[in-house]
Amino acid sequence: MARGNMIGASVQRHEDPKLITGAGNYVDDIKLPGMLYVGIVRSPYAHARITRVDMEAARRNPHVRAVLTGKELRERQKLPLTITWVIPADLKAPDHWAMATDTVHYVGEPVAAVLVDDRYAIEDAIDLVEVEYEPLPVVTGPEQALAEGASLVHPELGTNKAYTFSASSGDIEAAFTAAPVVVKQRLVNQRLAPIPMETRAIVAQYVGPMRELTMWASTQIPHLLRHHVAEMLGLEENHVRVIAPDVGGGFGSKLNVLPEDVIVPMLSMISGQAVKWIEGRSENLMNTVHGRDMVDYVEIAADQDGTLRGVRTVIYADLGAYCRFFAAGLPVLAGLMLPGNYKMAGFKVDIHVAYTNKLFVDAYRGAGRPEATYAIERTLDILADRLGMDPAELRRKNFVQEGDWPYTSPTGLAYDSGNYVPTLDKALQMADYATLRQQVDTHNAGNPAVRKGIGIAAYVEIAGWGPGQATAGLGVRNQLFGSATVRVNRSGSVEVYAGASGHGQGHVTSWAQIAADQLGLADTSVRVYEGDTSMIQTGVGTFASRSVSVDGTGVHIAAKRIREKMLQIAAHQLEAAPEDLDVADDHFSIKGVPGRTVTFAKIADSANTAHDLPAGMEPGLEETAFFDPANFTYPFGIHICMVDVDTETGETKLTRYIAVDDCGNVINPMIVDGQVHGGVAQGVAQALWEEVVYDADGQLITGTLMDYAVPFSSDLPMIETGSTVTPSPVNPLGVKGVGEAGTIASTPATVNAVIDALSGLGVVHIDMPLRAEKVWRAVHGGQNGHAPAPAHAGPSGHGEGTHDAGMHGDTATAQGGQA
Repeated sequence: MARGNMIGASVQRHEDPKLITGAGNYVDDIKLPGMLYVGIVRSPYAHARITRVDMEAARRNPHVRAVLTGKELRERQKLPLTITWVIPADLKAPDHWAMATDTVHYVGEPVAAVLVDDRYAIEDAIDLVEVEYEPLPVVTGPEQALAEGASLVHPELGTNKAYTFSASSGDIEAAFTAAPVVVKQRLVNQRLAPIPMETRAIVAQYVGPMRELTMWASTQIPHLLRHHVAEMLGLEENHVRVIAPDVGGGFGSKLNVLPEDVIVPMLSMISGQAVKWIEGRSENLMNTVHGRDMVDYVEIAADQDGTLRGVRTVIYADLGAYCRFFAAGLPVLAGLMLPGNYKMAGFKVDIHVAYTNKLFVDAYRGAGRPEATYAIERTLDILADRLGMDPAELRRKNFVQEGDWPYTSPTGLAYDSGNYVPTLDKALQMADYATLRQQVDTHNAGNPAVRKGIGIAAYVEIAGWGPGQATAGLGVRNQLFGSATVRVNRSGSVEVYAGASGHGQGHVTSWAQIAADQLGLADTSVRVYEGDTSMIQTGVGTFASRSVSVDGTGVHIAAKRIREKMLQIAAHQLEAAPEDLDVADDHFSIKGVPGRTVTFAKIADSANTAHDLPAGMEPGLEETAFFDPANFTYPFGIHICMVDVDTETGETKLTRYIAVDDCGNVINPMIVDGQVHGGVAQGVAQALWEEVVYDADGQLITGTLMDYAVPFSSDLPMIETGSTVTPSPVNPLGVKGVGEAGTIASTPATVNAVIDALSGLGVVHIDMPLRAEKVWRAVHGGQNGHAPAPAHAGPSGHGEGTHDAGMHGDTATAQGGQA
């Protein structure tokens, strides 16, 4: 391969050698002189009044160097924890301080902290802190929280409702009134824990005479963390440095500013010494943000031939005890993306968002889009079953077609580009779908103990978060544009400083490829830096499938500017016009004249020594680019899942999985495949195994990995990947993003496969996760679990009592549906 033709190449990841040889540098690897260790005292109650906090016994412990109560911290903390996505509606949000002072609102809320000289003394010191509580009533679900007479999580708000939101288009009433077929289903997106391999971790070192704070943090957003920590601690932002070293996964859980981000540096300020806090796994399950936790009531109106007339949905979303960083926007995002890939004459969504006495939720891989895709894709399969129509053909019939572009969705989102039918055709071809469908139907017709199923899911997601005007209109307070600096040294080596901060996505490799492609170099000539706020001018972070389309584009633009300057220098030295030159293989050469060349290193030396430059040219080769796209990007795809379901045990086994994704142009296909594989694993895990469970008293039941069922590699088959390419017009690379695609599509594809296997037994729906005992109960006639619907709102927005028969009538009966 000629050096410079790097886009689309599956080069080996630059990050891997140090990671697989144990040479990585994580927060827990950082050791500083005189370092002390932080332990946090947490509430054992979901809702209680604090009546006494006694720190005296802890103070007397010889290992304890400092203690901190909620009231002491409250006196020092300048601002509450920030909310960065404020829905432009009637959002009610309580102040969220880093420690509770009078009342605790969820199990695990910090009430005090200890600072010790030996990390093995942490638990002993915590046990010496005496806290007395007066228990208060608890609410643990959004529908319960919004019911009349529910106890209030935050009495000062006068309600448990955070906000309501509605969106609609077309004549939804006419669509349903005239429809010959209506299907309805209540769907649960259960609460999940992100489970990064590395838990959260912070080292803080405050130098009092200089008023300088350095934080090493396992975070996805070092620049945003610096800004908000400086605000809350009353420090100048340029006196705070945040470093994200190697980060062992995040999946959204480290896209936040959480209580420990205040507590830990505050203890360094109090003690004058470096301090370290490493989160335990049970702490992580109890205190790091959860995801999902939405209940949807979905109705689809259609013609007998499968043409969609309208979709209307009511969403109940649980924020937990507080509104965190991006959390307020996620239910709205789910509502806005619920129409998916499909055209329809009418659409309506009503969203009710509540506080409960559980840990706060926030972004978890996919963040709103998995919830939306599951709602529409699961209900479409119910419609296909009702009509006796093949699920693939039902989707094909209702897709936005090639001739419909430019296309604006029923919720007003202008999709950047798409071509859904070829992606469906490719997935069906890879699966040999027609033959497979016949084989499955023939097998199941014999009523075997192990039944086979095929599940299909289409998705389109909103990605490439960056458009300043659009995100501001959605209520996002922080800037989300991309940034990068590219520098060519005198020797000809290249450095890239990127605003995104990776935690497994392969940025170091991809940014090197993008820069090398412009500069005519090998990717190994480029070194990439990220995650250090003192080295990188500004940045946002890595989330929402945004990095390549905004920060990667920043790398592209900055490298292109350097290329253009180097072409001018080379043209001057070769006595030619810049447009007559080629750049490749570390050389600038005159087109068609093989012997007339100048090396890349020679041009770099000239620029950095101000030697033999065009008249008036400024020396140096360094460019910084900021990229604020005009629109989001909208990746899409088709996933097909095949399962065996043992009706005697309820166990589900995945036998084959096909993922065809379109993320626009691809920088590194191997990295894209890796992202899809990881996303599929997480989405399948939600479908079949994972669930955060609280009891009626708000106690976390799944507080260890013995109880929270993360899958093993042996639970998954080899994932077959394919792609189509529909470039995005909103960035010069034509890229869209792929980090969340697998998570979005795999959940409904897997559930649809299981229900397909059981459809001949009268099972129409089972709520996630489809654990063995739930499947067994559905097959063997367990209670159908049709819980009474809430009376205070309905899917049509008609008010009292409209859910009753609507959501649980014969069109959505599930034998054992929610056992």
